Amino acid sequence: MSAAYVYGVGTSRFGRQPGVGAPWLAQQAIGEALDDAGLDDLGAIDAVFAGTVFGAPGTAQRALQLLGITGVPILTFENACATSTTALHEARHAVLSGRFRRVLCLGVETMTLHFSGPITPEETDAEGRAGLALPGVYAMVASRYEYLYGLEPKALAAVSVKNRRHGALNPRAQHRAEVTAEEVLASRMVADPLTLLQCCDISDAATAAVIGGERGVGRDVRIAGSALRSGELWDHRSTHPWGYELMSTVAGQAWREAGIGPGDVDVFEVHDAFTIGEITATEALGIAEPGGGCDLVLSGHTALGGAQPVNPSGGLLSRGHPLGATGLAQIAETVWQLRGDAGARQVEGARVAAVETMGGGTAGIDGNGCVVVVLGG
Repeated sequence: MSAAYVYGVGTSRFGRQPGVGAPWLAQQAIGEALDDAGLDDLGAIDAVFAGTVFGAPGTAQRALQLLGITGVPILTFENACATSTTALHEARHAVLSGRFRRVLCLGVETMTLHFSGPITPEETDAEGRAGLALPGVYAMVASRYEYLYGLEPKALAAVSVKNRRHGALNPRAQHRAEVTAEEVLASRMVADPLTLLQCCDISDAATAAVIGGERGVGRDVRIAGSALRSGELWDHRSTHPWGYELMSTVAGQAWREAGIGPGDVDVFEVHDAFTIGEITATEALGIAEPGGGCDLVLSGHTALGGAQPVNPSGGLLSRGHPLGATGLAQIAETVWQLRGDAGARQVEGARVAAVETMGGGTAGIDGNGCVVVVLGG
């Protein structure tokens, strides 16, 4: 197969929905994705690549049987925040290799069944034994960034203000209220310098996408490139903040495969679990030079109406962060953008999009894994 395409995408609503189980959330997303792909025959699905981080064994099978999708290979992936983009990356290669004709990708997470606040650190890691949850990790990223380049609080606040403004236009987002920079900076301190409104919220949701080869349907969106890696040993040889090297390496691979550079991209969805995460991601992707991410957001370059909008969906800061479902939520947003179906948050003339999902949390390496996907072109 010479190319792989996204035929259709679907998501549930995002939010704290403790009374709604994973199977029902998954049914919503899968049903929408199949309808969007124009697939009435469930026999057209050759395999399912599912992703969940905290779900029970058999989470995908429980949801799929209720839809009548049985008797096919079902593979389940876990790669922290990059779980469902990992599933999509592998599904694409399965299609390109001819292993499967059509693959249903699924991401599902019911965070509120397990957590009421930050994810509990893994006690077998040194950071976990010290109680260093991910807000603390990203606070240290911000501290390192400030040491290297300087970091004004208003730049961090600007990321939250921008993404909350975008999220107000997204009917599926968990948080749809706009905020001011003053409100962001005055919100409760979580891990200095990150305040509450600079941290994403846990969420319950499911997301889905159907991947296949070229079939001559104009609405299908080509996957021009995708790359996946886990982090190298974090041995402090790099001067960059945690995660930068991994994101930069993976982005470089994706750009080379797609045959384009970051300047050719019209719209980005990046991993903004914390405000500093978007700043470092835009630099690692090559939209800005190291140290230039703050000016990028303050100038309006990454806002709707700017040269290269970042997170028009509202990102994780507005949409919420159901770990296993987040990557395919980013994919769904970029597919809608490239089709011109994003409504009030539509990026005018969008032809090329890129998604970056960074999975973190394992001590000793520069991130669990990172996926960068280039679509369109």
